[in-house]
Parts: sequence; structure tokens; C-alpha cells
Amino acid sequence: MERRTIGAAALAVGAVGLGCMPMSWAYSSSRQRGEESVRAVHRALDLGSTLLDTADMYGPFTNELLVGRVLKERRQDAFVSTKVGLLVGEQHIVANGRPGYVKRACDASLRRLQTDVIDLYQLHRADPEVPVEETWGAMAELVRAGKVRALGLCAVGARGGRRLGTRLHDATIRQLQRVQQVFPVSAVQAELSVWSPEALEALLPWCDARGIGFLAAMPLGNGFLTGTLTPGQGFEPDDVRARHPRFTAEMMASNQPIVAGLRRVAARHGEEVTPAQVALAWVLAQGRHVVATPGTKQERWVTQNAGAEALRLSAEDLAEVAELPGAQGSWD
Repeated sequence: MERRTIGAAALAVGAVGLGCMPMSWAYSSSRQRGEESVRAVHRALDLGSTLLDTADMYGPFTNELLVGRVLKERRQDAFVSTKVGLLVGEQHIVANGRPGYVKRACDASLRRLQTDVIDLYQLHRADPEVPVEETWGAMAELVRAGKVRALGLCAVGARGGRRLGTRLHDATIRQLQRVQQVFPVSAVQAELSVWSPEALEALLPWCDARGIGFLAAMPLGNGFLTGTLTPGQGFEPDDVRARHPRFTAEMMASNQPIVAGLRRVAARHGEEVTPAQVALAWVLAQGRHVVATPGTKQERWVTQNAGAEALRLSAEDLAEVAELPGAQGSWD
């Protein structure tokens, strides 16, 4: 698989990584099976999808434990990315960016992951009660201590909190400008897909101009862009899509033209090419430092996703995708 670089340290990873969250968090808990997920992680590494993206809050903690089972055997094959900064309660999630907590959380992640170094340590969310420079400074100390190789920042997520007249990622860019003064940012993780292209407006160009890696989260639109979901099929109560405004039966039906467009492009490249692969190839075509991190817990989807790296979209393909209708039922 093609290797892409992350940050000034030129850390190399496969162009398509593996988002591990669905294995133990946010998606259909009745379908989460540990052994099946472990096989999926092994398959990703076999195919060159070296970046394994997890977080201490996924589970919480169980996702890192699962990834750690594979790392115990194949640490040299993997690029480990995990996150810090969010705590999961009974009915809520809160941020914690206190320096002391960050250092303890890192040690706990290292134990769960069964490794002595984290390749990319990401700040999941800034704590509104702690200056982000203090949190980032504590993370930088972990790099100097040899526990972490590079630092990353996850984009501010609250779509609904966007103020009138501001771009979606303005708050994230302001955070990046602040922490960059403390210690170099190697990667930024944010949603980027055919139906959520907002990062192209300002965030991705900001990263590209500075050689900062961009981890494209949810590149398959929470599964919608695979074309395998049926409008009205319903989701389990603990599945994030059960509350997502684009996954009501009405909105899923309204957004079918997006999937139909991806199918048309896929058909030009052969019978075996899927809408999901076109969606991932589109993400990879957005920049030389972009790494797609589709989440899955099944080997067959890992294999299909990795195959997208070899798909080269033509100018005609990219133009057709650009003309697809915008998604309906957005957070805005």
C-alpha cells in the first residue's frame, strides 16, 4: 500500500488506516465480537493499513485493550494512534485537560495497548476549564519522555454550535494556532467525506500548507456511502446513527442520489469496484498528506477498504463526484 507521511517528523503510514471505534463503541453493541475484531485488525496490518486509530474513551478502555492484544504480537507492523481528554460517565462525556490527568492517562493507555510508546497521541477535545496550551504542554512532555512520538489534535465537533457567519472549523484552527506555539502539531483528525466535505474549505488547506497530516474520520459517512444501508432499516438504541439527523428513513431516502452517483463512477472502473471504494479514493485524492481512517469490525470490509488505495479516479470522476447533491438532514 502507498505510504503517506504525517507531520514534520515524516512518520509513514498506509494511505488507508483502520478506525477501531466500531469494535467496541458507538455502533450496534450486539454485533461487537472481540475475536472477529481482532481478526480484522490483523487483516488490516497484513494489507498495509498500518494506522490503528483508537481512544481511551472508546468502551471506555475496552477498545485499547482489544488493540493491545494485536500489538502484543505485531507492534512493529503497526502505527498506533490513541486519544486523551474525554471521560465517559453514566449519561455524559466531560473533558479533562489537566496536565496531571493527561500524564496518568497516557501511562494507562500504554498499559492497555501493551506497548512502551504511542506513535500519535491526540487531544480528543480541549477542556474549557484548562488553557489548551497547558494540556498541550503536558502532552509535549510525554514526547520528551519517550512515551509518545508525535502529537495530534481532533477537530472541534459541535456542528450545532457554529455561529452565524463563521466556518465550521474556525474554532479548530484557532486551537491549532495556539498549540503550534508550544509544540509542533503532526496531525489533525476531522470528518471528511463525499457528504461532509467542509474540511476542504479551510482546515485541510491550513494543514497542507504546514505539512501537517490529515486523518479523515468517517470517510464513509457512518456507513451510508457504502450503499449497504436501507432507508428505514432502523438502528439499535446505542448506535449513534439512531440519533443522527441524516439517518432518519426520510433523509436516507433523500440522500440516495449520492450513493447512486458513487455507483456510476464505480461502474466505470469495473464490476468489482464498490461505492465505498470510490468514496475512499475521493478522500485520498484531496491531498498528499490525507490518510483515510474508515471504521469497521469485519475482515471483509477491511479488505475492501484497503483496496481503495489502488483506485485512481480520473478528472472526469472527480468532477462527477463534485457535482453530486449535498447531503440533506445535516446538523445545521
